[in-house]
Amino acid sequence: MTDAQETAADSSLRITGGAPPEDGGSSVTEAPIPLLEPREGIPPVIADEAALAEVIAAFAAGSGPVAVDAERASGYRYGQRAYLVQLRRQGAGTALIDPVACPDLSALGEALSGVEWVLHAATQDLPCLREIGMVPTRLFDTELAGRLSGFPRVGLGAMVESVLGFVLEKGHSAVDWSTRPLPEPWLRYAALDVELLVDLRDALEKELDRQGKLEWAQQEFDAIVAAPPPEPRKDPWRRTSGMHKVRRRRQLAVVRELWQTRDRIAQRRDVSPGKVLSDAAIVEAALALPGTVHALSALNGFGHRMGRRQLEQWQAAVDRAKALPETQLPQPGQPVTGPPPPRAWADKDPAAAARLSAARAGVSALAEQLGLPQENLIAPDTVRRVCWEPPSADVEAVAGVLRGYGARGWQVELVTPVLVAALSAKAP
Repeated sequence: MTDAQETAADSSLRITGGAPPEDGGSSVTEAPIPLLEPREGIPPVIADEAALAEVIAAFAAGSGPVAVDAERASGYRYGQRAYLVQLRRQGAGTALIDPVACPDLSALGEALSGVEWVLHAATQDLPCLREIGMVPTRLFDTELAGRLSGFPRVGLGAMVESVLGFVLEKGHSAVDWSTRPLPEPWLRYAALDVELLVDLRDALEKELDRQGKLEWAQQEFDAIVAAPPPEPRKDPWRRTSGMHKVRRRRQLAVVRELWQTRDRIAQRRDVSPGKVLSDAAIVEAALALPGTVHALSALNGFGHRMGRRQLEQWQAAVDRAKALPETQLPQPGQPVTGPPPPRAWADKDPAAAARLSAARAGVSALAEQLGLPQENLIAPDTVRRVCWEPPSADVEAVAGVLRGYGARGWQVELVTPVLVAALSAKAP
């Protein structure tokens, strides 16, 4: 008996399943039921090697897929490390593991090798799980399954409500999970996040199979498992919010110097960079180019609550940028490795603009026919690249290019005819 079946047997709870609604509303026909307590209660937090060994043995002996989730402290701590890992498996129950006290979970990862891991929005959690030694060999992503199935809302709470008929309490999703000890209401929330995840997976598998999309989903899941860790972002300081206001190279140098100084301080103190200095303050200083600590202190973000020593370190960063020779100043904009922005196509290459317009219309129509988002049918960047530097307008050439850009087999099969037709479109 699955978790959902056990829950349904309780006279106070019931399951109401359903397919993606035609009208975009909830598919549940009865009022959803609040899910207030984990079935076996809140498990103790695993924080030592002996308790971890018991959990590993229990989960290795369990059966079926394992639900996995992780909580981070985004907005509070530096980086995206995991501060709590939740798991649930038939025969093992639920486990809450403190990866600060138990930073190496590779033995647990190895014990679950070959087992299907069920995650919601897997690409968000996999990087922090990889850091502690947990890497899946098989995967089912319930958020991605919901997208492919055509559900209009694919957050975990929305999916559990529309598919299983339960309401998850989501009030603690943005708390500081680095807090120790973790409050009981937070632990309850964390345990409930994996309570019905396998049941959601089972219902979505049936829905995908009903729609003839199960093989598509499996190809997507396999691609997530096989994907290498992302490369470090080049010039991350360029993503400072408000950068569009900064035009001059000297001002760009100030943004870079302040961003890098902030990042070093945040990493040393293990706090979110935004708690050290806001993006708005960085941009303000870059535009003003203050010459003294007094002038800096008059700017927004550098007010009276900032101490003299802090002001001096920020002014020193501004001064370093102002002293750079012209040859060391950053260039405006980032090197373009792909096509230009589509808004410029009509002027630069009217034929390419016509191809893109036809391709977008064709992809949109096909996605609507298949009942899934356009971006899941084919990556918009892939469509732009194909239209900007087109291969010959035949099936083999287009299919080869799509595979080269990482499109999965099901995407290649469906999208190739659309793009072949689009590549023949003529400029008006």
